[in-house]
Amino acid sequence: MSIAHRKTDHIALCATEDVGFRGVSPLFSDVVLVHQALPELDAVSIDTSITMFGKTLRAPLVIAAMTGGTSDAERINRELASIAEERGIAFGVGSQRAMHVSAGAAASYRVRDVAPNALVFGNIGVVQARTMSTADVARLVESIDADALCIHLNPAMEMVQPEGDRDFRGCLAAIERIVKALEKPVIVKETGCGISYEVAVQLKSIGVRYVDVSGAGGTSWVGVETMRARASGDRASESTGEALWDWGIPTAASLAMVARCDFDAVIATGGVATGVDVAKAISLGGAAAGVARPVLKALVSGGREEATRLVEQIERELRMVMLLTASGSIRDLQRAKKVIRGELRAWIGE
Repeated sequence: MSIAHRKTDHIALCATEDVGFRGVSPLFSDVVLVHQALPELDAVSIDTSITMFGKTLRAPLVIAAMTGGTSDAERINRELASIAEERGIAFGVGSQRAMHVSAGAAASYRVRDVAPNALVFGNIGVVQARTMSTADVARLVESIDADALCIHLNPAMEMVQPEGDRDFRGCLAAIERIVKALEKPVIVKETGCGISYEVAVQLKSIGVRYVDVSGAGGTSWVGVETMRARASGDRASESTGEALWDWGIPTAASLAMVARCDFDAVIATGGVATGVDVAKAISLGGAAAGVARPVLKALVSGGREEATRLVEQIERELRMVMLLTASGSIRDLQRAKKVIRGELRAWIGE
């Protein structure tokens, strides 16, 4: 099956089907931010901005990597990137593997004409990066004028995907090579199963400075591949996918564990859907939070207006939580008093 066909399936399933985790939540509900009844703040003057990779974002928010490689993906990427430009937030393209294989797919990832100032992330899978020269990887970044490159890890998804990769040897060495040689920052990210403390330590030891935990609780990419297998009649892959649909580390747990490794910045994606979620992610050590499928669904169902409305609502909720925790800035929010309870407490040992 062609990459373009697979990307089309991914967009359709994420936009219209229930591909979320079934019995696993991101565990943001186990973080309780302590209410401060005397905040001594003017809501209008609260500063939600952050600086990342030399650019100032009006809010610590990323419209996270989803797609590329098809005409539908081109339309989606351009719409979402232009919203990121308008709102002063970051945007990430989906895997650029399609444009590495076929130069004709490159247009679906190029968004600078609609997002000239936005913080833009490129994207390539670690298994593909392992077989590419560093110069080829650099060309992917340069060709879309990205500010940074995401190298994504997705072994669970690949193992369920009938045409997926099965050999993951040499991936750590590939990351180290690219981190040391690439002139742009490199973000190592998962794709919905989270990053453990042990993997975080490995990444830190080879010079990785930026991580996106992309934990369990939002979109299950194992679930997406399971539904593709079902549609194609691949019973073996479907059965494996059903068994592993909820595999992964909940986002809040992964974030709390990875934050202990003192990276320069940790991004939290995976089940982030509200400004309250963003605030809790920041309080757990995140520098920013990423939202993916909720924005895609809003765009597909209600167009640009609905997607913009969702982003604005997330920003508004974040500002409200900052007021109610007496946090005048994102730095203050990182220090806001909180209570950890339930399953999250068990995960992180507090």
